[in-house]
Amino acid sequence: MTGTPALELRSVHRVYGFGPSATNALDDVDLTVPSGRFVSLIGPSGCGKSTLLRLAAGLERPDRGEVRVHGVPPAQACAAKMIGLVPQSPALLPWLSVLRNVTLPQKINKGSARRRERIAGLAEHEFVQSVQSTPSVPDMRELLVKAGLGEAMHKLPAEISGGMRQRAAIVRAFGLRPDVLVMDEPFSALDEFTRESLQDQLLDLWDELKTTVLFVTHSVSEAVRLSDTVVVMAPRPGRIVDVIDVDLPRPRGDRLFGERRFHEYEDLIRDRLRRAWRGEAA
Repeated sequence: MTGTPALELRSVHRVYGFGPSATNALDDVDLTVPSGRFVSLIGPSGCGKSTLLRLAAGLERPDRGEVRVHGVPPAQACAAKMIGLVPQSPALLPWLSVLRNVTLPQKINKGSARRRERIAGLAEHEFVQSVQSTPSVPDMRELLVKAGLGEAMHKLPAEISGGMRQRAAIVRAFGLRPDVLVMDEPFSALDEFTRESLQDQLLDLWDELKTTVLFVTHSVSEAVRLSDTVVVMAPRPGRIVDVIDVDLPRPRGDRLFGERRFHEYEDLIRDRLRRAWRGEAA
């Protein structure tokens, strides 16, 4: 795909603390994510996955290096609602219904559409062109129905399950039609059956809206099932050690788990993770 990447990190360094106790969370990281790709970050704890995600989302700034979202700094992209965030906890407002929770972001920062238009070259991106061919404000009721929340949309968060709350958080993020969606282990607290069900819902929404996704996970099988590309990271210092493209057909339903190529990708990524942990070259 041509044009400006959806996300680009150039020689990024991020250090926490000072002196001998300082932690080098990211060391000289370079990453380019083309528009419309689903990219997963995987690696052991302390390898900088969440730090990279926070930098991409504009929640932190690098100590050195550069981060760009469609060619502009993350802060500018956030002001234009180009970035969506799904954290580990759904963070729904408990006094609002599911429907009111997912529609609330559309009512805030209404000048974001004009900010998007002013960002040079944004109209060239394939994702934005697809958004412009559809209504600028998505039908949130329809998205909730597609996510299996049709009967829950008028309930309070306390009246639905944890999996349904996380599903609502995903719909809320997609409802902004973000150019880049960052997801920090959104399914980590769920049981395996619920996790796989939400993977299905996420893939359905992503397939329809074609946003760019940066997804943090500890699960090898989840990374293979969801991703176009898996980025393998290692700690001490936090760095990228391998980038693996997943050449599996879509849509990726339950039958994928029984395919030989799926398990070959799992084995490959596990091997890269073991090598990274031992400090070996890929």
